[in-house]
Amino acid sequence: MGHTGLVVRILLVEDDDSLASVVARGLREDGYAVDVCGTVLDATHQMDVEDHDLVILDVGLPDGDGLNLCRSIRDDGSLVPVLLLTARDGLSDKVAGLDSGADDYLTKPFDYPELTARIRALLRRPTATRRPDLRVDDVRLDPASRTVWRGAITVPLTAREFALLQMLMSYPGDVVTREFLLDHVWDSNYDGMSNVVDVHVANLRRKLHIDGEPELIETVRGVGYRMGSAVS
Repeated sequence: MGHTGLVVRILLVEDDDSLASVVARGLREDGYAVDVCGTVLDATHQMDVEDHDLVILDVGLPDGDGLNLCRSIRDDGSLVPVLLLTARDGLSDKVAGLDSGADDYLTKPFDYPELTARIRALLRRPTATRRPDLRVDDVRLDPASRTVWRGAITVPLTAREFALLQMLMSYPGDVVTREFLLDHVWDSNYDGMSNVVDVHVANLRRKLHIDGEPELIETVRGVGYRMGSAVS
């Protein structure tokens, strides 16, 4: 099992519920899909059933050491970027973290913008898979710069709109269901009865609209949405 690898999915392993809630909410608002767990056991299970583009890992967990978990990730051959969170800021602690196979290290307490800057830097590294541009009709989407064009016109999108468009463009000509979009663009905790998908699609249509040109996103009544018939 795994996700499509198109919307960036982050595993947050943090046993401080209030911190985990704040960080996860911020990341979701920034357009990432986030899985949250608070133990080594749950983290191991999450990594078994889902592919992640980044792991944010607290060093001190109730049922084990985050450093040992990081070592086990590397021993399994995974190159997924790992960002350690810890209250220990001594040089020896940082060395131990990096020696365990972590890519970066952030000391608590931290400012959220610093966390997101570290995340963006890690996702830009060559070890992360470089996602190719997507093209459907006259729309081009660049995942690396998070930029969208219709023809020669740059289309400004929110992080969530970008993630939604990226998913629709990844399946040109196919019907993408609302349930699939909720699971992969928002996350598995979102209310399946919500009309949030329809609202965001309406905003996408408005931003992509050019007078005299055809609409690009088709509604398939009762099922979901379809964009394009083939990658150009």
